[in-house]
Amino acid sequence: MARPTLDPDFTEQVEPFRRELLAHCYRMLGSLHEAEDCLQEIHLRAWKGYARFEGRSSLRTWLHRIASNVCLSALERRERRPLPTGLGGPAERPEAALAERTDVPWLEPLPDDPGTVAAERESVRLAWVAALQYLNARQRAVLVLREALRLSAAEVADLLELSVPSVNSLLQRARESIARAAPDQEALSATDPALRERLARYVAAFEDYDIPALTTLFTDDAVFEMPPFTTWVRGAEHIVRLIEAHCPAQGPGDLALVPVAANGAPGFALYMREGQGPYRAFALQVLEPAPEGFSRVVQFFDTTLFPRFGLEPVLRDRPRGARATTLDRT
Repeated sequence: MARPTLDPDFTEQVEPFRRELLAHCYRMLGSLHEAEDCLQEIHLRAWKGYARFEGRSSLRTWLHRIASNVCLSALERRERRPLPTGLGGPAERPEAALAERTDVPWLEPLPDDPGTVAAERESVRLAWVAALQYLNARQRAVLVLREALRLSAAEVADLLELSVPSVNSLLQRARESIARAAPDQEALSATDPALRERLARYVAAFEDYDIPALTTLFTDDAVFEMPPFTTWVRGAEHIVRLIEAHCPAQGPGDLALVPVAANGAPGFALYMREGQGPYRAFALQVLEPAPEGFSRVVQFFDTTLFPRFGLEPVLRDRPRGARATTLDRT
């Protein structure tokens, strides 16, 4: 069935909130694909009700009321979306066979928008969004509306049809849970020269398949996880052993890295080359920088995410061993 044509005035009024609504849905659902679907539903519901919008609240609050209801309905029919670290402890033997779970609805990354501000970057951190998945739907909604969208307790109470004391109680419990699961960390700017130099070394180490160089780039307790595999490891030594044992790359030039920005953090699209053929989409990495090194890498093997990041499935005419020479997208 064809979608109805939206009124131009409605589209003009709503468009400035599109990114904010998408991020809101993503925080609630943990899925870029589902967030995009919900955004379409939000726009349709808002278009149908736009003529009755009386301006008693701001347009932004009205849209988030619709968005929250759409997401809460969606959560009734969906399981939480974890990362591998949420399903068990780290592997003690990185060389052992990987355990894959294709039945798990895994957490997905969110591409950064060029206009993404620092406050939004923090509220879409993978660790924070992963922690949200362990809250019940109401706690999740209250925390996102209060912490990420900066709505007042009275606005959230009206929006969710709760009392202000109920909102404050839900918020307190949600904050306690999040503090345990996703503690604050020192943020590093993408323009920090030290971080950019470390990212360049990271690219060089992967593209040269220089395992000793990789070892120096992770913190002592760094985590490396790879949905849809439940296997994950902790510590620089275990990370490089995992890569050596399971990465299909055999030597320099087998991998090519293209910078991306996701979840308010730097990342890379990994392309793998077989023989003399082209580089093909392999995985997406999101990195969590810390002052002393990378403290977390989440490598997503879902190549259907590549188009959402503006990436092609194949890199053509890339010379062997070439560098990803720009980090501007991070």
